[in-house]
Amino acid sequence: MVKWGKVKNEKNSMKEEIANLREEVEKEIEGATEEDQIEEIRVRYLGKKGKITFFLKKLAELPREERPVIGSLINQLKQDVERKITEAIKEFTRKAYQDRLAQEKIDVTLPGRRPLVGAKHPISQVTEQIVEIFTALGFSLAQGPEIELDYYNFEALNIPKDHPARDMHDTFYISEEVLLRTHTSPVQIRVMEKQPPPVRIICLGKVYRRDSDISHTPMFHQVEGLLVDKQVSFGDLKGVLTAFIHQMFKPNTPIRFRPSFFPFTEPSAEVDIQCVMCNGKGCRVCSQSGWLEILGSGMVNPAVFRMVGYDPEKFSGFAFGMGIERIAMLKFGIDDIRLFFENDLRFLRQFQT
Repeated sequence: MVKWGKVKNEKNSMKEEIANLREEVEKEIEGATEEDQIEEIRVRYLGKKGKITFFLKKLAELPREERPVIGSLINQLKQDVERKITEAIKEFTRKAYQDRLAQEKIDVTLPGRRPLVGAKHPISQVTEQIVEIFTALGFSLAQGPEIELDYYNFEALNIPKDHPARDMHDTFYISEEVLLRTHTSPVQIRVMEKQPPPVRIICLGKVYRRDSDISHTPMFHQVEGLLVDKQVSFGDLKGVLTAFIHQMFKPNTPIRFRPSFFPFTEPSAEVDIQCVMCNGKGCRVCSQSGWLEILGSGMVNPAVFRMVGYDPEKFSGFAFGMGIERIAMLKFGIDDIRLFFENDLRFLRQFQT
């Protein structure tokens, strides 16, 4: 049987240990300088093997009548420690937030930063200008597939399989009869098959040829025009192209028409403008000639009219075609076509409008 004096001494001893433990944990919390230290204190005192947990386990060794008093002291200590730990964590969080705000503060006296403004690609700018000029002249837009049949890309344009002009195109073939179109002329054939004269269209889009250097790429953009009606003459062709060139470049840009050959036009002509780099004096770009070729044109070959069911005795027409990259290079003074496709912001920012 446990004597009363011994129980009293054990009770007093437990109270002293609890008081000492409270003083110890409070000093540690107050002395913590980092949030990680607070977590270590929580584990050391409130964890499964913590000091306060140890005291709770010792309650079973006390007499039944003493357990409520000591148990109440231990529970109060546990609650106080949990509260102080929570407050310490909040204080560290608040301090970290204040420190971050101090580092990220905005100096309102600094000049503002203007957001970067995007711009249309030079190819897009020139394409839109070409469309604007020709639609003002009464032409409408027409489109067709980029994966084309050999018939529309060559045969219907008076270029049979054994024609040497096919060698000029360096075609990407998908199969014997299917290919990537080498020009937008197939669109003209498709339109004429479905629409009787008069026809006044421009067709533009991507075309593909096996060619790559500073002035050629395997994929490029082309625009072609077609006008078919009664009594259309070469003079009409010259008038339309002169109006286009004077609006695209300068109103007084010198122009010349040179005889040429295209299977789908007869007669045919290439159109030159005075070199925009040297103003006709002669330079490397124009091979010292003072002239730059910009497009091909001519009167539609009667053989093409017969392929689409037009009567060449009744109707006549003209067609023309040009590379949009070529026009853009001349308009902006660019000497390497590959710059259009490299996505170099230093290059593209020069064309902001």
